[in-house]
Amino acid sequence: MSEHYDVVVVGSGPAGGTTAAELAATGKQVLLLERGDFLPRERENWDSESVFVRNRYVAEETFYDLHDKPFRPELHYVVGGNSKVYGAALFRLLPQNFTGVAHPQGTTPRWPIGYDELEPWYVRAEHLYWVHGRHGEDPFEGPASADYAHPPIRHEPRIQQLSDGLERLGLHPFHMPVGVDLVQRADGSAAHDSPCIRCDRVDGFPCLVEAKADAESVVVRPALRRHPNLRLLTRTTVTRLLTDDAGRSVTGVQTESADGTRETYTADVVVLAAGSILSSVLLLQSATDAHPHGLANGSDQVGRNYMRHNNMALVALSVDPNPTRFQKTLSINDFYGPSEAWEFPMGNIQMLGKSDGWQVKGQAPTGLGFAPHQLYDLVASHGIDFWLASEDLPLADSRVSLRRDGSVRLAVQPDNNTEGLTRLRHTFDGMLTDLGMRSTSFERSLYLSKAMDVSATAHQAGTDRFGTDPATSVLDVDCRAHELDNLYVVDGSFMPSIGAVNPTLTIIANALRVSARIAERLR
Repeated sequence: MSEHYDVVVVGSGPAGGTTAAELAATGKQVLLLERGDFLPRERENWDSESVFVRNRYVAEETFYDLHDKPFRPELHYVVGGNSKVYGAALFRLLPQNFTGVAHPQGTTPRWPIGYDELEPWYVRAEHLYWVHGRHGEDPFEGPASADYAHPPIRHEPRIQQLSDGLERLGLHPFHMPVGVDLVQRADGSAAHDSPCIRCDRVDGFPCLVEAKADAESVVVRPALRRHPNLRLLTRTTVTRLLTDDAGRSVTGVQTESADGTRETYTADVVVLAAGSILSSVLLLQSATDAHPHGLANGSDQVGRNYMRHNNMALVALSVDPNPTRFQKTLSINDFYGPSEAWEFPMGNIQMLGKSDGWQVKGQAPTGLGFAPHQLYDLVASHGIDFWLASEDLPLADSRVSLRRDGSVRLAVQPDNNTEGLTRLRHTFDGMLTDLGMRSTSFERSLYLSKAMDVSATAHQAGTDRFGTDPATSVLDVDCRAHELDNLYVVDGSFMPSIGAVNPTLTIIANALRVSARIAERLR
């Protein structure tokens, strides 16, 4: 006999975990399903060799690319999802991202909601996810109705030197918005004048001391403690969504647990939050006579318009040593939109977590691949780590689909609006020269990939975008499927465009917005 819930949420990452917590607060019976387990707290959490060389926490999964070549995507099947290893960079999109941005290869779509409508939910998301920063420092950001709940993390001396140098070049560096828990003084106050030494390993690492604002720490565990009406099932994969005979409503989900047990859970409302790739896969896998091409796919838009940014992780070398521990404190938006450097947007520049020898070894320049490990440690000790991101466009043929054998094809079209990143890299190298570092940067590995190839799925978005026209979108303005009355999608699938900054805060803010709509419906 199946069990019935008011709401079933599929996926426990920032979108699903936040939605489950919000809806559990209404008193309704909520079931949260996660295909993975809790990520263990162990020494290997902060061991670079385990994380970056042995890929200890990356899912054993095989996808196929545009040319049917197999690859291992950077997915993490754990409670908290990919946020367990994300860099906790929690940026807002800029107002222009909601109205359409012109690029050499096309203009991004206009969103069905504006920045002003999402802004109050940005505030809630920032306060909920421990974001440190200061609104108003970045002259290019949109208006904020409230400041961050926590002041910015101060730059360590080498990064302050970098910030001062960038200002002398006429740029506008600002404190990066980061979701972390700072060191506490003996009197209980936060040590905002020192780096977050509890969490100095951020990008790509799980946090051993739970000082990073991942979904497990921020929303899932607290909600489980507060709300006995919330149930979490781990190691439980949703294999299919079930519908009524007419195909107008989702009646529940079929699951398979790690031991092979199959169950059915019925619900009044089903919320997908498995990530832009796997939510689309689940819709496609759930085809019926009424929905022969997949659920909610009468428009043939499910899985299309996949985006993940044009990204580059770099280590810039300097004669001066860089003893910084917590490095993720600075960002630049001077090139986010048109500038003197180019008439089109190039993108965002931000700091990465400090690299060590193992991370540098993974991307050593030609000829240094077999050098002693001490050399990589020396290089890392003089390196400053940056992340460059520019916007890729939503293309119909950049898509998630199923092969004949049921496996997943992730077709990322090449050369998708890449000129912006190329120009940003060239501009960046010029800045390094002006700051006495010369253009001695080289690409650094994050997770599995070198130059952010198809396996780089950390910033996945699009695939089930929302809109007012059912012919060109999958979801309505409330992120409910046009074709199914009680099916919602709250992960990055809904985004019509991705901007040039990390999408996580926008996903969380929208999940809060949609959760309020679902709560109204349940009442």
